[in-house]
Amino acid sequence: MSHVVNTTDSKRSKKQDREFRVLIGLVDYYLRTGKPVGSNTLKDAGFEELSSATIRNYFAKLEEDGYLTQQHTSGGRLPTPLALRTYAKEYQHALQSLNPKEEQLLKEIRLTETREIASFLQKSAESLSTLTQSAVFLSAPRFDHDYIVGLKLVPIDHARCLCVIITDFGVIRTEVLPLEHKLSSFAAKRIESYFQWRLTGLNQPENFEPGEEELAHKLYNELFMRYIVGYSNFIDTELYRTGLSKLLAYPEFHDASSLSSSLALFENAHNMRLLIKDCCKTGHLKFWISEDLDTYTNVTPDCAIVALPYYINQSIAGAVGILGPTRMPYREIFSFLNGFSASISEALTRNLYKFKITFRQPESKTEALLEQDYRLLLLEDKGVTSNDQT
Repeated sequence: MSHVVNTTDSKRSKKQDREFRVLIGLVDYYLRTGKPVGSNTLKDAGFEELSSATIRNYFAKLEEDGYLTQQHTSGGRLPTPLALRTYAKEYQHALQSLNPKEEQLLKEIRLTETREIASFLQKSAESLSTLTQSAVFLSAPRFDHDYIVGLKLVPIDHARCLCVIITDFGVIRTEVLPLEHKLSSFAAKRIESYFQWRLTGLNQPENFEPGEEELAHKLYNELFMRYIVGYSNFIDTELYRTGLSKLLAYPEFHDASSLSSSLALFENAHNMRLLIKDCCKTGHLKFWISEDLDTYTNVTPDCAIVALPYYINQSIAGAVGILGPTRMPYREIFSFLNGFSASISEALTRNLYKFKITFRQPESKTEALLEQDYRLLLLEDKGVTSNDQT
């Protein structure tokens, strides 16, 4: 294996240093253009002091060491996941300045004042997704002293209706409730008015059809019991996900298998929570490229993830992450994600203090058991037994 791993390697020769610079330069050009890189192209892109023949020799050595691949004999080179990983590691802590649009968004996030903490986190995640044109996920602890402010009913069929629960902090939950017969849209509205009266004590409804008030009372009690049980029995962090459709804009995801493997990872809430938990354990920015994600899924996804913890009053409260193609602009993503994490940390710390809101993490013992069981299931799915691991 080549020594092309770190620019701070004091034992590396001048030749190895040039080889490293060629690798970083090639990856940088590829990330900007998405095209294979030839020796003449790289020479014109900042390596004028090297001859094309010298660059080709470096290419051959880097290809031999697993950093580059060549689709056609006469074509340019493409970086492998190993090369992308080396590039990302090189710039993991080298933050660059942000553009005015990014600075403005972070300023708006920092200055936000609201007690609707859940809505704030969701909107912030959506803004991050829009700016980076990537899928975004964000975990959050449970915020205490929340309460229900609204209940909406949506009839589904003759035996079920969907209830949307809205809380003071902006949390939205759904529950499917059983029915003895289908509700009309008018009946649903009358029952909603009963819910609102029970929540506020204002405007008691009187226009019920026979049996509707009894049904409304029954549904109201059922919803509150479910909410209380779910609120008290907190074993998983909240997980917000958005921007998945933005992946369709990238050529890398026009291939059905590449898209499906990334979708499978992103839509599996348990896998994403394991990934977030691993990020929070490190306490700093972490990235996964292609097969790095094998720990969290059965099929190697053709994507990359960058995640970073955020804080409330200097304690890690959760993490925010970006999922995109392996050809993502790592330097820009690293810099903006650091600014984003700092901004929501500042806003959350200030708002929780101002509105006297506390928070808590999932039950650690239960969470640890669930995590252990799930990792064992993943190993079994991959055909790895306990004997194989030893």
